Amino acid sequence: MDQLSPSRHAKNPRAENATPPKAAPKADPSPNPSLEAEAAPKASWRTRILMFGLPALLIAGGAGWWLTSGGSVSTDNAYVQMDKVSVAAEVGGRITEVAVRDGQQVAAGQLLFRIDGEPYALTVAQATAAIDAAEVEVGNLSASANTSSVDIAAAREDVKFAEITFQRQAALMEQGFTTKAAYDAARHAVAQARESVRQTEAAATEARTKLAAGPSSGINPQVEAARVQRSQAQVNMGRTTVRAPSAGRIAQSDRLQVGQMMVAGLPAVTLVDTAHPWVEANFKETDLADMRVGQRAEISFDAYPGVKVRGHVLTIGAGTGSEFSVLPAQNATGNWVKVTQRVPVRIAFDEKPARDMIAGLSADVRVFTK
Repeated sequence: MDQLSPSRHAKNPRAENATPPKAAPKADPSPNPSLEAEAAPKASWRTRILMFGLPALLIAGGAGWWLTSGGSVSTDNAYVQMDKVSVAAEVGGRITEVAVRDGQQVAAGQLLFRIDGEPYALTVAQATAAIDAAEVEVGNLSASANTSSVDIAAAREDVKFAEITFQRQAALMEQGFTTKAAYDAARHAVAQARESVRQTEAAATEARTKLAAGPSSGINPQVEAARVQRSQAQVNMGRTTVRAPSAGRIAQSDRLQVGQMMVAGLPAVTLVDTAHPWVEANFKETDLADMRVGQRAEISFDAYPGVKVRGHVLTIGAGTGSEFSVLPAQNATGNWVKVTQRVPVRIAFDEKPARDMIAGLSADVRVFTK
């Protein structure tokens, strides 16, 4: 039975099949020479950048911090300023034409508005008539002076005749052949003739005086006065046309309306000189220790983020803002409190801004004092 029965120690074929054979270990892939050649330069450049670039960056940052720390002062109490001209009419009258609008850029000499010139044209015509009248009067005085010369000669002849008559009456009076009345009448006639000569000479002198020319102009004073009046009338007529005194941008032109009565000397429109802006920075008095005229400045604007303009200190104010206020501080009173004052500093632009400047814009100013 032992020979016929299978051995207990015999291997089961199914068990042998169920147990998978162990896989052989994989061999390491062979290295790629081209990839190693590319990675080696990259690693080398990165190492060099880290070795040299990082220290250079740290040195540059430290130098910038050293140059700027303690070497500048800044303030945000700064505003863009521009020259502003209030244009007013020099003569009064009704506005007949408005040639500009608010915000318009105008050139020097450009027409702004026009006032009715008809009344002033009539004044010019009246002054011209006054000149003609003065010249006619001068002609009459010249003729009167010539007539006075003839009258003087005739009056002198009358004096001679009266004196001869009086001498005859005197001789007859001595002989007793005339009356006392005739003698007195002859003497009176002599006196009248002599007085007539004096009156005629005075009239001639007056005529010559009125005809005399002025010592400075060489023209008769009456004619010159009339010409001056006409010149003044012509000037007033020319002032009915109001033009821009300089280039700039129009502001507050809503007061210009056709048909409105313009009063002489009353501001009608404002002209802003946008071509020459500057910044007025109000620095604290404690920031002025190292500030000097001509120092470099940097300007930025709240309205234009990212826009920076180079400039320089043009002037440092002659007084603090409180000194020029309507109600100056009374520091001599008993309730005095010390307040840090601010001094206006004018910053001029060294370059044209990338954006158009507007008067009154808020700005930040940094002045490099070292």
